[in-house]
Amino acid sequence: MSSVERVCLECGKGVYGRSDKRFCDDACRNAYNNKLNSDQTNMVRNVNNILRKNRRILLEALSGEGMIKIQREKLKRLGFDFKFHTHTFSNNKGQTYNFIYETGYLLLENDWVLIVQKKPL
Repeated sequence: MSSVERVCLECGKGVYGRSDKRFCDDACRNAYNNKLNSDQTNMVRNVNNILRKNRRILLEALSGEGMIKIQREKLKRLGFDFKFHTHTFSNNKGQTYNFIYETGYLLLENDWVLIVQKKPL
């Protein structure tokens, strides 16, 4: 072994073994990487929670129907966040639907919202 002792990037203990080894054990490796990625993980978790809540609100409003009209304000009161969706779809009429997975909505005049659900393939 060389005269320079390698230390674990997480806990500072000595590292022995392969020359490219950076951690003393798997627990330290996992802890280090979890800290390193925690900001991205939190952001992704928060966005996924908003998407899940939006989808649940749309599905509850649909209550088994194929499509339904609802006031925009009612969706907002239920906690719907119009800034988050998974994708958009434009039909041949030029209307753009925002989708959260298989459930979408179209903003209509006078603050109405049309909620639709894609038919399974």
